[in-house]
Amino acid sequence: MTTHSPLFRLEADASRQPQPAPLMLVSLDGFLDAGMVRSTLAEHLLDTLEHEVVASFDVDALVDYRSRRPLMTFDSDHYADYDDPSLVLYRMQDAAGEPFLLLHGVEPDFRWEGFVEAVRQLSLAFGVRRVAGAHGIPMAVPHTRPVGMTRYASDRELLGEGHTPLFGSVKVPGSAEALLHLRLAEAGLTTMGVAVHVPHYLAETQFGDAAVAAADALMDLTGLVLPTAELIAMAGLTRGRIEAELAQSEGAKEVVEGLEQRYDHFVEGQRRRSLLAAEASKLPTADEIGAELEKFLQDPEVAGPAPQEPSDEAGTTEH
Repeated sequence: MTTHSPLFRLEADASRQPQPAPLMLVSLDGFLDAGMVRSTLAEHLLDTLEHEVVASFDVDALVDYRSRRPLMTFDSDHYADYDDPSLVLYRMQDAAGEPFLLLHGVEPDFRWEGFVEAVRQLSLAFGVRRVAGAHGIPMAVPHTRPVGMTRYASDRELLGEGHTPLFGSVKVPGSAEALLHLRLAEAGLTTMGVAVHVPHYLAETQFGDAAVAAADALMDLTGLVLPTAELIAMAGLTRGRIEAELAQSEGAKEVVEGLEQRYDHFVEGQRRRSLLAAEASKLPTADEIGAELEKFLQDPEVAGPAPQEPSDEAGTTEH
């Protein structure tokens, strides 16, 4: 068992007898997470599934306290409590009893490469072969339409034949979690995840439908069996709250209606392009046309009778 990294501490039981877990979910708070998708899903898993701490990271070496200012409780005349940041690796079991790991806590501010190397060592120790994550990104979409998402994976075959990327090659701000995906894939692990599209006007609040979509997508990608009944119930409550707030603002309703029109127009355009692509796929390729032409020219029965050479008798005339 690997224990020489100064950035994490193994729990005694995990150090003596590590239990294999082939999948690790990553959930690091602090970077972009529209709709609170990442945090909602992690907290839900910890609330509903059996788990134990197997390793904890040294946040003193990784966190810039002055940039985050952890909350403290001042009670009347004294300081009573301190909400200290944590970064913990849990061993969990899904609803079907299959083991997996959950890396959850504050995103490191410092030593990203060292942190990634420490996670790689832990992955080797616990037999992790696949790494997955989910978070929310703000998009100009309405909450009244199906939740969209951008899937990504180190192995494109995991995304399915029908996967159509929404984005091309773009530069985005980096994060420790994204660097984990990159470096662990370079080390030979399979990494995957989803960025759920959250309406931009809900980016700062909890959007339950996005959390449910993220859970469903992770189950589809990883094969995990996750409890979702409470998530679905929470999503219904947040949807009702959103509708109640919109009913009090004509301006907000107009914004949503405009987004609905743009969304429907986009979906219709995508449908038409798909139909055109399907029709085009039925057309023969240039190679197929060339092969048929060559076959036509080489087959006498297809090409028709060859022209006859004129005979001597036919070629003479009487004077």
